Amino acid sequence: MSSSDKISRRAFATLVAAAAMLPASAQAATAKTRKQRHMKRALIKPPRLRQGDLVGLIAPGGRTSDPSIEKAVANIEALGFRVRQGANLRQVHGNYAGSVQQRVEDLHAMFADKEVKAIWCIRGGSGCISLLTSINYALIRANPKILLGYSDITALHLALHRHAGLVSFHGPVASSGISDYASTHLMAVLTEPQAGYTIPMALENSRRALEEPHFAMRTVHAGMASGPLMGGNLSLVSALAGTPYAADFRHSILFLEEVNEAPYRLDRWMTQLDLSVGFANAAAVMVGICENCGPEDEDISLTLDETLDIHLQPLAIPAVTGYSFGHIRNQFTLPVGVMATLDTERQTLTLLEAAVS
Repeated sequence: MSSSDKISRRAFATLVAAAAMLPASAQAATAKTRKQRHMKRALIKPPRLRQGDLVGLIAPGGRTSDPSIEKAVANIEALGFRVRQGANLRQVHGNYAGSVQQRVEDLHAMFADKEVKAIWCIRGGSGCISLLTSINYALIRANPKILLGYSDITALHLALHRHAGLVSFHGPVASSGISDYASTHLMAVLTEPQAGYTIPMALENSRRALEEPHFAMRTVHAGMASGPLMGGNLSLVSALAGTPYAADFRHSILFLEEVNEAPYRLDRWMTQLDLSVGFANAAAVMVGICENCGPEDEDISLTLDETLDIHLQPLAIPAVTGYSFGHIRNQFTLPVGVMATLDTERQTLTLLEAAVS
């Protein structure tokens, strides 16, 4: 060993010892700096919608039908917008709305069309995950627009956030039964750029909780937390874990919802997310209303709440269930990637920045 090696190793040991002797405040500041660096994401906010704008209607996942298309067109026009239907909207390929190529073609065409100001998915279903490797993310970055939908559309939201830096919107699909509550918060988020917009939970859902307990809001851990909104449909967020399109929900308000799944499946998917990223690394966890996710009458099973609590109870961060999003009529719209604050005492979510430009 040369004398220079000895000096180098002594110097390294001195540095390690000095770092260990840093005061707790300095170590905390370093951790805070790392957190702030992680949260400073370069986001592209799409232009706001205005009355009379043209909205593109596509089916990137499951196949649709003429009655659903008629309902979607009526919904869009009732909000004051015009509609342009995707060229492949009526295609059928098994349970999908056409082949991967046809569905990607409609997605690309709507982003490239200068007249189209927003893209609204007619439904979720399944199949969006198959599009991710074929999407032209550079095209989307160059033509940022509102993309709206939920359920299977989660795959597109997470991919566009990670590879295009685009704020997209987890909200009603175009063929939804859109309530006054849903349309009020949808229009506020998409058409009125504003910081400090506070969303209360739907009173209608609280009323339903009297007869349907899974509609009830629960606070597992109280508190306030801020961070970028990240998440979506639980099965899709879980399916993308470990891929180049995975949700990095560290220091984020992680939001999750599901429908028509047994508690043991929810447990498996949440375990996968906990193993891959770790719920403890989130700023908060917000679970929506999970319709038909309890055990069947004759099943020997944990309840929905017991299953969620396996993962939420051990946390030391704010955690709630039964908030007003998911496969329900009265749902609010969540802009993926936008900074927000969850307040469990007030049972509100406040968007700290405008979601559109």
